[in-house]
Amino acid sequence: MSVRSLNKVLLIGNLTRDPNLRYTANGTAVCSFGIATNRTWTPTEGGEKQERVEYHNIVAWSKLADICGQILHKGDKVFCEGRMQTRDWKGDDGQERRTTEVVIDNMILLRSRQGGSSEAYDDDMDDQVPGEEEMPASPKKKVAKQKQEEAPSDDVEDVEDIADDVPF
Repeated sequence: MSVRSLNKVLLIGNLTRDPNLRYTANGTAVCSFGIATNRTWTPTEGGEKQERVEYHNIVAWSKLADICGQILHKGDKVFCEGRMQTRDWKGDDGQERRTTEVVIDNMILLRSRQGGSSEAYDDDMDDQVPGEEEMPASPKKKVAKQKQEEAPSDDVEDVEDIADDVPF
């Protein structure tokens, strides 16, 4: 009888260093970088808030490796999804070493270090999140904008934008 198991890692954190993109002998791309995640808690017996930082080694392969190497930079906030993997290797000094890393199969750039500034957006984009410039406006926003453009200038009525009320 076989028992099911699960090896799944979901991380949201900031890159601790620029990605290192390399190629294997047969031409397969491999990209490695680090992510820092934070955990904050208050002790049950009271006291000051505590914080701990965890550092994770991330590895991407093939096309995802090329993408990571091109768009990621130190300080970027990313979502990574993958699996834990432990591997043995021999160091330059001949010593046997073991490392645990997260091999990812999905990555989403949440915010770039340059994208965090609201100064980079014009008035039409002030309600968008960083990195969303290329995405089309939602249908509700398009309809509201069309109604505003079609309305006579002296008869303009305020259209309530409910898109910001979505709780996520």
